[in-house]
Amino acid sequence: MKAYIDGFGLLAPGLPSWRAARSVLAGDARYEPGEMPRPTAEILPPAERRRCGDLVKLALHVGAEALAPSGARAEGLATVFTCATGSGEVLHQICETLAGTDRDVSPTRFHNSVHNAAAGYWSIATGARTASTSLCAHQGSLAAGLLEAAVQAAAAQRAVLLVAYDLPPPPPLAAVVPCTVPCGLALLLAPARGAASLGEMELDLAREGADTTFADPALERLRTGNAAARGLPLLAAFAAGRAARLTLEWLPTLRLAVAATPYRAT
Repeated sequence: MKAYIDGFGLLAPGLPSWRAARSVLAGDARYEPGEMPRPTAEILPPAERRRCGDLVKLALHVGAEALAPSGARAEGLATVFTCATGSGEVLHQICETLAGTDRDVSPTRFHNSVHNAAAGYWSIATGARTASTSLCAHQGSLAAGLLEAAVQAAAAQRAVLLVAYDLPPPPPLAAVVPCTVPCGLALLLAPARGAASLGEMELDLAREGADTTFADPALERLRTGNAAARGLPLLAAFAAGRAARLTLEWLPTLRLAVAATPYRAT
């Protein structure tokens, strides 16, 4: 199955945007992890921006960045949001409330705790009324989201925005949740090549093959420390402008094979 990529969004430690990250992912500049800038989600109205947490802001931040170069209008796009952990911060706050004497859970915290919270805030921010899918597949969430978005683009013959995002939870959840670094990325997929297309990819299923890794130990720690960051090797191929065959983690006995063909260094 083939899909075309019309835009990228990225926010991670040392990678403050897709534009700023390209030289690092292409291997032309050294990766310095540093601190991740706090996502702003400026597309949200001020009242909703105050209510939502950093996880939702991360999703909206990278989603908006992926649309900017192509000029795609968010209200007409189908969306796929994929997150492995959900909002650990909100879950921690709710658990603290339930463990105390006053067990009334804030309605705002409750609606921020559901897995499709980012999709709801995206609709508020952009006016989108198109179909939206929110999913989770543990450490294979990026691959599951990529496959879902590509299937939707091909089946409906329309553009689909994929947003993958995860943040480390606070203690004590941090001891049992395999997310140690923050990262969010987004891809704007199209069913056909257009003027904005940066390249194409073919997806297939693979029962064998090791996951594609980074030679740089710091980048590899980022890739393995966040489920969304499993997609960074794909972004690296487009940053370098080189065709690549990649294997992405998905299910215990199944991988997602991706043949990436950039049209030019982005």
